[in-house]
Amino acid sequence: MKKKIIVVGGGAAGFFCAANLDEKKYEVKILEQNSDVLQKVKISGGGRCNVTHACFDPRDLVKFYPRGNKELLSVFSKFQPGDTMEWFANRNVPLKIENDNRIFPESNSSQSIINCFKKQIQEKNFEIVTKTTVREIQKTENQYLAKTNNGDFIADYIIYTTGSSPKSLKILENLGHKTVPAVPSLFTFNIHDELLNELPGTSFEWAEVSIPKLKIEESGPLLITHWGLSGPAILKISAWKARELCDLNYQFEIKVNFSAETIEDAEIIFAEFKQHHPKKTMGQSKIFNVTQRFWNQLLAVSGINPEKQVAQISQKEMRSLLDQLCRKTFKVEGKSTFKDEFVTAGGVELKEINFKNMSSKILENFYIAGEVLNIDAVTGGFNFQACWSEAWLMAEDLNG
Repeated sequence: MKKKIIVVGGGAAGFFCAANLDEKKYEVKILEQNSDVLQKVKISGGGRCNVTHACFDPRDLVKFYPRGNKELLSVFSKFQPGDTMEWFANRNVPLKIENDNRIFPESNSSQSIINCFKKQIQEKNFEIVTKTTVREIQKTENQYLAKTNNGDFIADYIIYTTGSSPKSLKILENLGHKTVPAVPSLFTFNIHDELLNELPGTSFEWAEVSIPKLKIEESGPLLITHWGLSGPAILKISAWKARELCDLNYQFEIKVNFSAETIEDAEIIFAEFKQHHPKKTMGQSKIFNVTQRFWNQLLAVSGINPEKQVAQISQKEMRSLLDQLCRKTFKVEGKSTFKDEFVTAGGVELKEINFKNMSSKILENFYIAGEVLNIDAVTGGFNFQACWSEAWLMAEDLNG
């Protein structure tokens, strides 16, 4: 007789695990509370699905995970982005590596990933049950009973891949697991400042951002939005300091260097330009690698007339301009969640998980993976890769 597996949560980790399970050994039901499965996969990467990231050495890969980096080293040594690429290629979904090392389906559509998973599940005769919310899981003598709004389901094994909603953590707490409260991890900073006011959509190839109070700095592309600042430099900081920023109630100061030049180097660049082009007006003299619109705004905020010749710029005016460019302090007042990749820090305590196979150390025949664990990553396909690798280990263990 086939053993029964219930997968709680029809997202990335749950589906990838089911897609790798042996249908000769198991009868599998995926329970999903929404009317559709794989919703995050669908919207990720602007609807293209950023499947993973081209980083093939587990020791380098773990550096992108603010929480879970120690535990994931062994996990990635068994299944890493190269294996993910091979898995999809073998199922006629070729992936491609883009210039920034993010990996997408060649089709540029998340639908090809979703169709691939659904096809695997269908071929194995596994069942997807939507609009079914698990309210409680009870342990019987050697089985589990999942109580839902859609009746009760009996299982020999539970694969718990719900994501990190407070309700799903509560179910695990009731079964004896310890959890770390979830807080948002990838978010943008809300800032009201005259320097940014008229410039949503303006981007910077490389900027440096720091939060002096938390002694952290990050660099990378930066984007001005309607609400403040976003882009990889901001998202990375938000992930590494997710919990501390929550404790500060998202009210803090950041320092931004839009040019990625030190103030000393910027002074030299300015002085050299002044020497070679004394008659140019400041408006024509976009000296640094920023957009013309941003340069005009810098001049306005620094009180410099764009018609003024470079030679006439005083030391004080130059200093004011370079302070805005290279070491501008902003007051952050709140956050906006990054719509494509809503990720949380927090979840099940990692010391209660056996990372050889993602099984619970507290509950027998119970596996936990995905965002319900206290693991998260910066943006770029890393959160999905953790799901694929963890799910692979669960399936390997169950297939025996």
